[in-house]
Amino acid sequence: MRNAKVLFKDKEAGILTQYDDASFSFRYHDEWIADNSKQSISLTLPKTEKEFQSKYLFPFFFNMLPEGSNKQVVCKLNRIDLDDYFGLLMITAKNDSIGAVRVIKSENQ
Repeated sequence: MRNAKVLFKDKEAGILTQYDDASFSFRYHDEWIADNSKQSISLTLPKTEKEFQSKYLFPFFFNMLPEGSNKQVVCKLNRIDLDDYFGLLMITAKNDSIGAVRVIKSENQ
């Protein structure tokens, strides 16, 4: 199992988890849901639900990944399998992402 912190405008909104069976979950923190001034990180991951489950990486996060030759270069330089979407997300979405959402590796791994 691998975990990552999901930050919205540099504040931790929730946790993205990849399980050993390659499925995923995204869970908002209780504090994030309780605070009405905080918005959802995505229209497809509304704050009305606390936890989301998926057999695949959620489209919102998948769309943050590089494609084509950029993906090949990033994977080669970081020794990541081309199909390791979670690992690729950890490398590419931690610092330089478009929009307000960043994804960083959780320290307790």
